[in-house]
Amino acid sequence: MKKLAIYAGTFDPITFGHVDLIVRSSEIFSNVILAIAQDTPKNTLFTLEERVGMGKQVTCKIKNVKVMPFNGLLINFAKEMKCSVLIRGIRAYSDFEAEFQMALTNRQLAPSMETLFMMPKENHSYVSSGVVKQIARLGADIRKFVPGPVVLHLKKKFAEK
Repeated sequence: MKKLAIYAGTFDPITFGHVDLIVRSSEIFSNVILAIAQDTPKNTLFTLEERVGMGKQVTCKIKNVKVMPFNGLLINFAKEMKCSVLIRGIRAYSDFEAEFQMALTNRQLAPSMETLFMMPKENHSYVSSGVVKQIARLGADIRKFVPGPVVLHLKKKFAEK
């Protein structure tokens, strides 16, 4: 059995779908790193420090999950952590195409690297960080989509703007 897996992303912000995958991964692997990307083509709402802080708040009761920022290629970070399993979330077929391409690319860069695709529970499968941000920006209730600490961070962030 593999002892360590990495679940990486921007988590801008972390949603209940992400939390679902984190919890389920923590039940499969001895240790899980929630790796929060610094370099991203996405225009993030939250700083890296804010995203890491939210990740720590949301996972603080899951003993075998560690939240860490990373910079550069995920494959290099995984090698540095001596990890050979990457967890990737798939909500829809459109996610699969991009994730499949990335998994094959990662395999070329690191042949021993395995990618585990996981789907969130059905009640979270339609939720994305982008949709949550849009709903929050427009002032609607987002408590069904994100954990309490994230609700507070989003409210604060949009109150500042």
